[in-house]
Amino acid sequence: GGKDRRSGLILTIPLCTEQTSMEELSATLDYLLSIPSEKCKARGFTVIVDGRKSPWTVVKTVVLMLQNVIPAEVSLVCVVKPDEFWDKKVTHFCFWKEKDRLGFEVILVSANKLTRYIEPCQLTDEFGGSLQYDHMDWVSKRLVFEKFTKESTSLLDELAIINENERAGQPDKARPPDCNVLPSFDPETVLQTGHELLSELQQRRFNGSEGGGGGGGVGGVTAWSPMDDELLAQPQVMKLLDSLREQYTKYQEVCRQRSRRSQLEEIQAKVMQVVNWLEGPGTEQLRTQWGIGDSIRASQALQLKHEEIESQHSEWFAVYVELNQQMAALLNAGDEDDLAELKTLQQQLSDVCYRQASQLEFRQNVLQSAHEFHSTAQDLSQQLDGLLGMLCADVAPADGAAIQQTLKHLEEKLKSVEGALQVLREKGQGLLDQMSNQSSWFYGKDVPVENKENIDHIHSVMEDMQLRKQRCEDMVDVRRLKMLQMVQLFKCEEDASQAVEWLTELLDALLKTHVRLGDDTQETKVLLEKHRKFVDVAQSTYDYGRQLLQATVVLCQSLRCTTRSSGDTLPRLNRVWKQFTVTADERQHRLEMASAFHATECPWEGSEQVELLDSEVFEEVETVGKSLLDRLTVPVIFPDGSEQFFGSPGDMASSAENIRDKLKLAEDKRLQQEEAEHLEEEAALEVGPEES
Repeated sequence: GGKDRRSGLILTIPLCTEQTSMEELSATLDYLLSIPSEKCKARGFTVIVDGRKSPWTVVKTVVLMLQNVIPAEVSLVCVVKPDEFWDKKVTHFCFWKEKDRLGFEVILVSANKLTRYIEPCQLTDEFGGSLQYDHMDWVSKRLVFEKFTKESTSLLDELAIINENERAGQPDKARPPDCNVLPSFDPETVLQTGHELLSELQQRRFNGSEGGGGGGGVGGVTAWSPMDDELLAQPQVMKLLDSLREQYTKYQEVCRQRSRRSQLEEIQAKVMQVVNWLEGPGTEQLRTQWGIGDSIRASQALQLKHEEIESQHSEWFAVYVELNQQMAALLNAGDEDDLAELKTLQQQLSDVCYRQASQLEFRQNVLQSAHEFHSTAQDLSQQLDGLLGMLCADVAPADGAAIQQTLKHLEEKLKSVEGALQVLREKGQGLLDQMSNQSSWFYGKDVPVENKENIDHIHSVMEDMQLRKQRCEDMVDVRRLKMLQMVQLFKCEEDASQAVEWLTELLDALLKTHVRLGDDTQETKVLLEKHRKFVDVAQSTYDYGRQLLQATVVLCQSLRCTTRSSGDTLPRLNRVWKQFTVTADERQHRLEMASAFHATECPWEGSEQVELLDSEVFEEVETVGKSLLDRLTVPVIFPDGSEQFFGSPGDMASSAENIRDKLKLAEDKRLQQEEAEHLEEEAALEVGPEES
């Protein structure tokens, strides 16, 4: 970075005690001389050969080599000699003798005398100067510059080729293989390296101009002047950076276009992949699924198969959603060239996906309706089986209430069957409506032919259920009639039993309460009339019971109920009736005897003065009365040999006492009459003698 008094650059060649390779030194000099500009080279070089640590022969060889490497540019060669060893005359004489041939002046000078030719501020500290210089730092920065220059130049060439090919509009497939590859270097990294290098160079220049003024030092601090190679590197780096930024901007646009084109092609490929699958295998899967099954299990199996199909479709629908988002993002980017194509792709994909989704949904709805139809049919079939089982079972109810309950249960079952059948018709009709609309969403498939089997099956199920329900209705009607007859049978049996109870109650009333015989003829007649009416009531009750039992026999024959009969009701009825007949006859006989008794004793009854009666009358009264008394003491003997008395013993005693009183009265009357007759006879006897 130092300069001589003619503003020429100073080139320092340090020699060491080790063997110096002239080839390496020559290559190094060639490289260093390539750095300055031609203008700087025109001002010439001052070469400092530091030979203090090298033998004279090496120094001489180096000086002679300068003639071959840079003879025109060298104006002065300063050989820094050691303080001893060299012979001044020899060295001076040799270089002086070769001056004309060398083309430059060579002087031998000690290090402390070098300032006679070069300003101290242009010399480094090893020569007693104040020039700040760090060789390792210079080398590292130079390496960075060389690396940046090499990479940026290569990158510029590659980017220029890529951009030119893109500008020429060649399709990716028609380009050479090396035109589509990525650059050898990362543009961002190279640009960052260039900016860092430029910033370093500008910082050095700023620091170098800060001290101001020429070669002198101020306050013991020597101002630093940037090297010409660094000053020269700045515009070169700036130019490279500007060119690189320009090409990189174009390259970014190329990459963006490529990325957009690649993304569009990828989207188009995926769209066609989705469309081809949905219109191919996806549609074929749905075309092969036409059945609705003939049972719940079959419909469930079809639903499981449809779920598998839906699962496969869902994967493609997920791709559709992703593609739709990507296309929406590209449409929002606003690339006019691709808008029409993107919209066409988006519309095509949406149409196919929505159509396929509609087909899946429709198929799912059909299968769901078929499952509900078969489920309803199965429930109805089970209800019909249960109803048929009830109708086929033997009816053996315990009583009429049980029959009524069973009949009510049958009616409820039948009503439930009717409701289930109505639901089946509705679901079947809904499924038929869906099947009739199925042809609207398949691609030219002859759906009516495919659906004929399904439609026939639906009609067959509904007709079969209707027939089974009709048969059950007919059987329910028969069972209802049978049960009503059984209700009537139970009613007849119940009423017949009631007739027996009534007849038994009449018998009990006849025996326990019908004990009075009357105090006179009139009262006895009234009792006889009441007794006849009472017997008529009993006769009606008996006839009613007989009619009920006859109806029971007829109903049993109608119901073919051979195991059922009137039981003990008829024997009981006949037994009670016979007992009642015997008791009623006895009561009738006693009342008639009482009437005859009252009739015989009627002439004197209630009168103190009566006509004279024949003794036969008294005898008849006595006979009838005693017979009546004897009858009161005799029990009623039933056909089965059992006995029963009328009323209580007190009642019988009261009736007997009344009869005895009447017999006594009759006896008194007879005695009175006999006494009267005796008196009359005595009176007649007394009159007779007097008359005689």
